[in-house]
Amino acid sequence: MFELQKSDRIIAYFSMEIALESDIPTYSGGLGVLAGDTLRSAADLEIPAVAITLCYDKGYFFQEVIQGRQIEREIQWEFSSEFERLPNIVELNIQDKKFKIGGWLYNIKGETGFEIPVILLDSNIEGNEHWQKNFTHILYDATPFQRVVQEMILGQGGMKMLEMLGYKNIQTYHMNEGHAAFGVFEQLEKFKGDIEEVRKRCIFTTHTPVSAGHDRFNYDLIKDIFRDRLPDNYQELGGKNELNMSLLALNGSRYCNGVAQKHAIVSRKMFPGYEIDGITNGIHNGFWINPHLRKLFDEKIPNWTMDYNLLQDVWDIGNYELWNKHMKAKLELMDYEKSHSWVLMDEKKLTIGFARRITEYKRPSLIFDDVERMGKICKKRVQFIFAGKSHPRDEQGKNFIKQISDMSDYLYDSYGIGLVFLGAYDMDLAHLLVSGVDVWLNNPRRYMEASGTSGMKATLNGVLNFSVLDGWWIEGYQKDPMAGWAIGPGPQDPKATEYPDSYDANDLYTKLEREIIPLYYNNRDGWAERMKHAIRLASFFNTHRMVEEYAERAWQLKVQPRWKSGLNY
Repeated sequence: MFELQKSDRIIAYFSMEIALESDIPTYSGGLGVLAGDTLRSAADLEIPAVAITLCYDKGYFFQEVIQGRQIEREIQWEFSSEFERLPNIVELNIQDKKFKIGGWLYNIKGETGFEIPVILLDSNIEGNEHWQKNFTHILYDATPFQRVVQEMILGQGGMKMLEMLGYKNIQTYHMNEGHAAFGVFEQLEKFKGDIEEVRKRCIFTTHTPVSAGHDRFNYDLIKDIFRDRLPDNYQELGGKNELNMSLLALNGSRYCNGVAQKHAIVSRKMFPGYEIDGITNGIHNGFWINPHLRKLFDEKIPNWTMDYNLLQDVWDIGNYELWNKHMKAKLELMDYEKSHSWVLMDEKKLTIGFARRITEYKRPSLIFDDVERMGKICKKRVQFIFAGKSHPRDEQGKNFIKQISDMSDYLYDSYGIGLVFLGAYDMDLAHLLVSGVDVWLNNPRRYMEASGTSGMKATLNGVLNFSVLDGWWIEGYQKDPMAGWAIGPGPQDPKATEYPDSYDANDLYTKLEREIIPLYYNNRDGWAERMKHAIRLASFFNTHRMVEEYAERAWQLKVQPRWKSGLNY
């Protein structure tokens, strides 16, 4: 291990949310979890980086599901018990009124002991008025005024804090989503309006192919908050009629990427005329592997955590050994389910998991498109575990949770099918799910999924994917179709986005009936062999490989890591 001076940190990584630990309320879902995995790999690979995010003492929300209804509970969290309070204070202006921003320090420690400092910005500072202290209370505050201010704190406040803390040699400001794009304004002020100097120092990663996922703000609101501190060319950079944060980030960056190869193509169509590269997401294998498989890998594939390419040697593991470890993980999930639900699950049955943000484009109820056909196919042989949060204002998403929960009694009474929707979804529950189910179901509307890293976590743990060909699964399925199954047409079909939901549902039912259920019950060795195909994918779909690609293509950083990654097909 060696210590880096602050002057040696040359990468600054900005993200509105970072999942540091399951119970620390600084994340809501996939974006934050990916940011956490990225920084864990950066620490393992000894990348000279520092990270900026916000602290949220009330978090996103704690989820309860009562009689099928999602109830949002406010979180209360004391950062002082876990983090180091920084003495530094910076100031920002809102409506010509100054307010203070402080910070907390959390260090992510890598395998070698190398640390990535994470600075969490906080407006709950003595001297601020009450309304100013509330700016950093809630992650993704739905009030437009609050959101603009939060994103000012992240982008502009973050850059000011780095300067004050002594990180004076930052060469690349990495905006992980458009939330940090106000940092472009901060850099413009520093370089007296020279946008080319700003572009030399900024890069941008976009994470959503859904138009609504790109923050837009009314210019009347922006002018009211910034007053005379807006650059002269703000509309040229952010959009003519409203401020599009992604467009601002694009115009202020030397490099931009999407998070899967298909997502990059979709993004280039969303923002014509811009060069948008594709760096496919990954997961931190060491963080997401279940302890039973980890012990087996440590025994059978020595040094796999030092070289993920060694996971291709999973063939050296016997089918019985692999299945035995999977069943240990499955029993842990069953134990959790029994203590958090009234539904009786059976570890011997084929168990299908679906866990992600519950919203319309994810099509969480597609499996029920023809519930009688589904019931006959799965009768007494298949059980389902659902989990995931809906945004507090997404009433349609919350209705999906109610619909899924209401289906439980009917399916059990009519067909002997166990089905449960588990509440309190967080990283701890995600760990249990991605390693304890047998099949990972994912059926979003095509090309609305940027990446979908939950499927990568499942495949690392030998869980077979059953997914629409979108996001990362287009690449995963191309690399090894034995690692799972595809639902519906692939990207080579020009009409793939035009078919009705029933088309995908029919293919889902057919493959479940003719391929998945027979293989599970009639050919356990065949199933275990496919688990190995799945695990091999983790030698490529990991954040070590992803971070190496960022270092080479985005950060302009020469990295000679002791880790290697890549899939040799």
